Amino acid sequence: MKRHPIIILVVIAYCFITNFNLLAQNKILQELEEIAIIDQKIMMPMRDGIRLATDIYRPKTDKKVPIIFSRTPYNFNSWGDGEQKTRTAQKALEVVKKGYAYVVQNERGRYFSEGEWDILGVPLTDGYDAFTWMKNQSWSNGKIGTLGCSSTAEWQMAVAALDHPSHAAMVPQGFGAGVGRIGKINEQGNWYRGGVEQMLFFAWLYSVEQDKFKPRIPAGATQEDLIRISRFYDLDPENPPVDMAEALKHLPIQDILKNINGKHEIFDKMITRKPNDEAWFKGGIYHDNMEIGVPSFWFASWYDVSITPNLALYNHVRNNSKDATIRDNQYLVIAPTLHCAYTRASENTIVGERNVGDARLNYDEQIYAWFDLWLKDEQNDFKEKTPRVQYYTMGSNKWQASETWPPKNAKLTTYYLNSNGKANSALGDGKLKTSKAKSDSPDSFTYNPMAPVPSYGGNVCCTGNAVQGGAFDQQQMETRDDILVYTTDVLKEGVEISGFIESTLYVSSDVKDTDFTIKLIDVYPDGTAYNLDETIQRVRYREGYDKEVFMEKDQVYKVDLTPMSTSNYFKKGHRIRIEISSSNFPRFARNLNTGGNNYDEKEGIIANNKVHHSSKYPSQIKLPIISN
Repeated sequence: MKRHPIIILVVIAYCFITNFNLLAQNKILQELEEIAIIDQKIMMPMRDGIRLATDIYRPKTDKKVPIIFSRTPYNFNSWGDGEQKTRTAQKALEVVKKGYAYVVQNERGRYFSEGEWDILGVPLTDGYDAFTWMKNQSWSNGKIGTLGCSSTAEWQMAVAALDHPSHAAMVPQGFGAGVGRIGKINEQGNWYRGGVEQMLFFAWLYSVEQDKFKPRIPAGATQEDLIRISRFYDLDPENPPVDMAEALKHLPIQDILKNINGKHEIFDKMITRKPNDEAWFKGGIYHDNMEIGVPSFWFASWYDVSITPNLALYNHVRNNSKDATIRDNQYLVIAPTLHCAYTRASENTIVGERNVGDARLNYDEQIYAWFDLWLKDEQNDFKEKTPRVQYYTMGSNKWQASETWPPKNAKLTTYYLNSNGKANSALGDGKLKTSKAKSDSPDSFTYNPMAPVPSYGGNVCCTGNAVQGGAFDQQQMETRDDILVYTTDVLKEGVEISGFIESTLYVSSDVKDTDFTIKLIDVYPDGTAYNLDETIQRVRYREGYDKEVFMEKDQVYKVDLTPMSTSNYFKKGHRIRIEISSSNFPRFARNLNTGGNNYDEKEGIIANNKVHHSSKYPSQIKLPIISN
């Protein structure tokens, strides 16, 4: 009986919160209806007759207006499970208040859009055709800006390369899965790093790919039919929840989705492609042989899955566009957050376990000023007020500005691996020094693919419960003997590292093929060891991704790893550290060490791996240290 008052209070609180949320939703919808013409479930025709579901929200005005366009594989339907949703309406209200039409569209084959879906909304012509359709509307001023994060951003670059005259500006955020080959970096849209599969897509495809036997709206359904149907059926079937930490352990990896009863047709195509497969160059991924002729405001983040390719793409466009005006109209923001978490930064921004301070930024103000400049032809002060590159330095916990990336005063300083052959774990004798080791005392460790080094934090997204992204204390990890640890002496003065971190290892093994990983660490005076970035290289691809060159037993090979990236201030009393191993699972797929395809294999073999360091074998890491 005594519980009754508590139960009553809980019920009252629940009812209050529910009613409050309903009132807030109704206010958003009412305000939007007052200022906007709302046209939902427009079926926009593509050149092959396929129609894409599109919602349009535009100001109630007789004047022609510019357009902010978001194309997405995700569900933006206004109804779900019989309840009205206001997320899209809230964004539309914000955009319309700024004097723009907001157009949101589902990619081909997603939800109410017709056709069959593939990653990045191919064919590319769908984006071009959408621009043409929007330009030709009587209410359009003919200028379109594209906006979005993650899958809503990743299609933008390749479509920008088609050079539609109405594509006036873009704001891609967290766009790594749209980046293929940029110079020596060859990730093919986050599928690979260093020739090793990144397992985020294994988990992501399970969550988003819908069954080919899903119910379809009959061809020729009217707009009125679609709006009515969408109120009670949002075409959004959900796969049952899966313990992805367990699912990703399955071998062979080509059967991971099949093993959890997921749809796997797209996955089956991708898992067999090698890093330089011609199929990567025929889809929706941007490559460095494509020209971008669009003014662009890029957003990246230190703990996103693809920070280095994203920064490399910015530099590529900034330095190599054929049009000087385009080169001059590239801007960049680098936040200290996880994937697409820019606006979730707070006065005390926590990324994983690490507090990186007040990382807030006036994102909306800057983005709309950018669009005002290019879509409304407003002669505003965006260029005068906005630094070319805005980047957040962790450790000192502040926003900084630079005309270039890396900053011009970043000087690559080489630190060499040193030890007496016992660098295993943080209890070992591994050192980072500015001088080379006098003699080669290689550090050895055993890599067992059936007992890999587990991923703990990191620059990652979209893996379900398998990996939590961000900075985490690596001390417990560093007790493992299959992790080599190299650390500087205690810093007598603070050091800022901002830019690309290059690393070269001289390695040997008793197997035909294996992987090597590196992780960059900030070590606090109390021993806390926060990870900053990480990379990996499959040794068979050390000479390029267009060929596989296997190892011979105990021969020493030079291996250059994909650069890491960060901006971090190592305070006085801290130490700089790297960890080296041969696995980081399930952040990256395990190398089974056989020299085979790997994706179709169940059994691995143990590798006895060595890292060499001497004048002859100068294993090293190059740190971009900021000089005063």
